This record gives sequence, C-alpha cells and structure tokens, in this order.
Amino acid sequence: MGMTQRIRSSLPLFRRLTSQKSNLQTTLFSSHRSFATSSAPLPKNYNLKGRLLTGATIGLIIAGGAYVSTVDEATFCGWLFSATKLVNPFFALLDPEVAHRLAVSAAARGWVPREKRPDPSILGLEVWGRKFSNPIGLAAGFDKNAEAVDGLLGLGYGFVEVGSVTPVPQDGNPKPRIFRLREELAIINRCGFNSEGIQAVAKRLGAQHGKRKLDETSSTSSTANDGGKPGGKAGPGILGVNLGKNKTSEDAANDYVQGVHTLSQYADYLVINVSSPNTPGLRQLQGRKQLKDLVKKVQAARDEMQWGDEGPPPLLVKIAPDLSKQDLEDIAAVALALQVDGLIISNTTISRPDSVGQNALSQEVGGLSGKPLFNMSTSVLKEMYILTRGKIPLIGCGGIGSGEEAYKKIRAGATLVQLYTAFAYGGPALIPRIKAELAECLERDGYKSVNEAVGADCI
Repeated sequence: MGMTQRIRSSLPLFRRLTSQKSNLQTTLFSSHRSFATSSAPLPKNYNLKGRLLTGATIGLIIAGGAYVSTVDEATFCGWLFSATKLVNPFFALLDPEVAHRLAVSAAARGWVPREKRPDPSILGLEVWGRKFSNPIGLAAGFDKNAEAVDGLLGLGYGFVEVGSVTPVPQDGNPKPRIFRLREELAIINRCGFNSEGIQAVAKRLGAQHGKRKLDETSSTSSTANDGGKPGGKAGPGILGVNLGKNKTSEDAANDYVQGVHTLSQYADYLVINVSSPNTPGLRQLQGRKQLKDLVKKVQAARDEMQWGDEGPPPLLVKIAPDLSKQDLEDIAAVALALQVDGLIISNTTISRPDSVGQNALSQEVGGLSGKPLFNMSTSVLKEMYILTRGKIPLIGCGGIGSGEEAYKKIRAGATLVQLYTAFAYGGPALIPRIKAELAECLERDGYKSVNEAVGADCI
C-alpha cells in the first residue's frame, strides 16, 4: 500500500482520535473536580498535576493520530501500549485512591489502548468449559463496581474479576486507606469492601450483557459464542464476580447467597471471598466447619436457579496466605469433599516480610500486596496443589510482575494467574509484556501449552 493510500485509509481513525480531544479534556477536568470534592485527601498542587495529566493524555491522542497514518494496526497498537508508560509518572504524583479512581474512569470511558493483536497460541487454554485466550487475569479490587469491564478486557487480559461486591452499599473504612511502598513495589490497603452494592453492579452487568447480545444478533459476521472462540458472558474474555459480606451483617451466608441470586447470571465464574483482612471476622469463615457450611449454602443457592445448556457458573473460594498447615489441610478437605470448582491463592497478607520492614509505611494496618507477597503466596499455592492432588483448578495471585513470575506460579500449581499491584505500578504496557515473556518461558522449557506446565515443580 502506498503512502497516499495509507493516509486515506487511516483518516477515519485519525478523525475519531482527534475529535475526542475536546470531550476528553472536558471529562477529565470534570473528573478532577469531582475528585477534589470527595473526602479523600488530595496532594498538594493537585490542580497542576491534573492539568499535566490531561495535557499528556491529549498529547498522546494527537500524536497517535499522526502516527497511525504511517503504520499498520498491529504496530500502532503496540505503540499505544508503550506510550501509556509516559502517563505513569503523572498517576504516581496523585493520592493512591485518586489515581485508582482516575484509572477506573479512564478504562470505563475507553481512554485506554485496546489490544488488537492475537495472543500467542501457546497461551490458550480451557478451564471449566470456558476458553481463555491467555491465563493472565486482573484480580478483584481494581474494578470493584464493574464500571470498566469492557475497557479492562480490551487491554488483553484473559479474564477480569470484579468486586468484591457486597449486598448493601457501604463506604468501607475511613480514608486514607491505600498506601504505596514504591521501593518495594508493594501496596498496603485497608479499604474494607467499599462497594456500591449488588443492585448497582447488576444494573451495569445487565446493560453490558444486553448490549453484547444485541451486537451478536445484529452482526452478520459473528456468531454467538460457538465454543471455538475464546470469551464468555462479557464478550472477548472471561468475567469473574467476587462476592463479599457487609461489615455489619450477622449472617454471612445470606450475604453470599444474595450475591449469587443477583449476579451469577452475568458471571463466567463466582468467588466467595472469605480472606480479606479488612472486614472483622471474615477470615474466621476459613475454618473447616464454617467454610463447609458456607460453601454448601452458596452451592445450593446457585444450583437451585434455572440454567441453560451452559450450566451454572463455577464457584471458587479465595483464601489468605496467612494460614497454618492445619488450616490448609482443612480447606483442601472441604474443597475436595464439596467439589469446589477452584481456589484463588491468595489474598493480601497481614504479615510484613523483612523486605518491607524498613519502610515506615509498613506499620500501617491492612493487607500487603505486591512483590513482597510473591514467595509466601507461591509457597501456599504449591502446598494447596499437593493437598488437592491437582484435582482442583487453582488461580495463583500475589506478587506477579513478570512473565517469569507468572510461569513460576504455573509450575507451582496454578492453572490461571492474576495481577493487581504490578498493574497499578506498570499500567497497560505490562500486560503484553507479561504474555510475551510467559510464552517465551514455556517455549524455552519445551512445553506446548500452559496445561503441560501446571504443577511441574510439585512432582
């Protein structure tokens, strides 16, 4: 294709990009004003930083519009992901919770790159009858209220987990409640299940589900999830819904049952979160008797609903890394006896590894996530894989920041893996890099698929 033809073919996209400039600026400033009126403590010179962030974003769009006229779509897509690294320093200037809200808003409005390149075929796998284009997922806690599912899946994740969602809206713990430990690539949070509640989340997921069905019906070139193409109820990717309990609730099981009844129709899988350290009494539900009773009730609530040919969504349990050997044995016994569909290992830790001991913020109350959690969570993952004899799919979560670390989780027994803290620090550019690195690790060691490597270090 000649230069003139390339420019002509890219003009529609260029116009779309540049036409968003005024709307983007207006909406970003509106977002900054709304953040400024919230109760979250704002950093000094916040308005200046907000303008810098807005200017950088607009600059990227204009530069992208110019660049796209000379390259193919895949090259431009790669450039967009790389360009997001230029915005990361501006987010780092903001209060952590303000930066988080801004990131969610950007993803919800489509102001993030969209992955157009196919995933390496070696990363594709099937779990619970669902096809994943890759095993890299976004952990719960980022998109608590299902505001940005489409934008986040569009970043190239194989799956995205929203929540934790509580039955009744609640504000969570007082602010400040998120603390960055930059040098350690870690975060401490004590958010306490801040949630808009299941009705708000159901409304968003229902609207998204309806839009997808409409698109499938009206499209002449696509077929409704014929089983050959990766994806789920949210479209090109798998959607998990993480369920929590309200802080003041006296009947935890009823809270989870409400979540199942209201949200399971939109979920490719469900998660019972009994491991957050920021809700009083929640972790006690990991005890053998308490967990057994809880899982039975939630499974019954799911199974009593009407399901089509696809059947009910798989039910997983998310556990803590701060568990004794006896605790792990009890959880494994319950999971095997009740045929739990999967376990997520693990949530944040209340311990403080030596690597963060010198940081003054390490004394803040809350759950620690990020790089310092990697070894602890991977050790628990490996132990649980052995205890469950590889019969239950495990999702490895905690401290992953590279393809090599994702690979180590898989070798320790994880079928799928999840990120959060590394994504908060590295932004969208991290996702294609991790996928490429993971594919290289598998090929280097002679594996033809992810499944072949699962539990390789447990033999």
